[in-house]
Amino acid sequence: MITIKDKRECCGCSACASVCPKRCITMCEDNEGFLYPFVDTDICIGCGLCENICPVIHAQPDEKKEQKAYLVQHKNAQVLRESTSGGAFTAIAKWVLDRGGMVCGAGFDADFEVVHQWADCYENLKKFRNSKYVQSRIGDTYRQTKQFLMEGRYVLFSGTPCQLEGLFSFLRKSYEKLITVDVVCRACPSPLILRKYLKMQNNNLHIDIENVKFRDKYHGYKYSVMSLYASNTKDYHEGIDTDYYLRSFFAGVNIRPSCYQCAFKKRYRNTDFTIWDCFDVDKFSKKLDNDKGVTRILAHSDLANVILKESNSQLEVLEINPNKAVEGVKEMFYSVSVNPKRDSFFTDLNILDTETCFRKYFPITLRHRLEKQVRLWTVRLGLYKHMKKLFKAIMGSREIKR
Repeated sequence: MITIKDKRECCGCSACASVCPKRCITMCEDNEGFLYPFVDTDICIGCGLCENICPVIHAQPDEKKEQKAYLVQHKNAQVLRESTSGGAFTAIAKWVLDRGGMVCGAGFDADFEVVHQWADCYENLKKFRNSKYVQSRIGDTYRQTKQFLMEGRYVLFSGTPCQLEGLFSFLRKSYEKLITVDVVCRACPSPLILRKYLKMQNNNLHIDIENVKFRDKYHGYKYSVMSLYASNTKDYHEGIDTDYYLRSFFAGVNIRPSCYQCAFKKRYRNTDFTIWDCFDVDKFSKKLDNDKGVTRILAHSDLANVILKESNSQLEVLEINPNKAVEGVKEMFYSVSVNPKRDSFFTDLNILDTETCFRKYFPITLRHRLEKQVRLWTVRLGLYKHMKKLFKAIMGSREIKR
């Protein structure tokens, strides 16, 4: 029977709850908003399957294998605009849908909770575009994936590395028609904090939120912002300098305990595709350096290479050196540092008014407002990427204070 004694050892993937033959494991939210398994001991038969398939307990080492790397940019302007980076996932998903398959990814429900859900047509792929800086609920999607595969259908499943490892552990065998995409993940923020943040913004801005984008290209790809789109007033667009949610995320305050010692930080993965941003695209291609977004891809399987080749009518594809592709990508290899204020932040979040809590830990000072204006002006003048390079050269590997 699985028992969580140390929350740093549970990534919340839901594999244990999904595999339980008696359905006696429930994923329950703790006071920080993260899901952990709760076992009904009156029903449990002690089979041990939940522990046997836990991807954290049985984490696999990074074993070198053949890879190819690519830069990708979707040719459809709307898809590219709506996507976090280059729109690669939409093209991969279309390949699956064209063959009668199903696509699973993270999207908002009617209450702006992020849940894994399905798409069976091209029009429904829009809900998967744009990053979701919050941990999604897996629900029954592992079981549903297995059912679709047993019916002989193609399935595309996307998520964070821990969610994909959870899927593999649950399935316990390979399937020819399963295609998997993991995103290079910094860490998983708390759904509770997003819930409180959106309620705060609704009240303070007097808006009815219709859409949320964590990485909106409102000012372009290289300086994306948190955007709240509303029907009854002016939309909200604030970046990493002046948005409370983004600042708490990048400060490493609002994230899951297991993310501080993530068991899945590695280069050679079991998925078909690993995808992430390419802000330094100018090192590889002048043509793709148009501030519209580029996806960087590691292709881990022959099928991944075939899919990209057969999707070239939709995509601009440039093959690059895999070693160069991962150079300097610390999010792939290293967990975020523990923020010493994390515990007190979560304690205050459940005591104080949400805005009071955010202001206490992330006051928006004159410095932050000036930084925002500097970013905006350098974006408008076409100097932003040069400023970022200079800043990185000065800061080196030091953490940026949020």
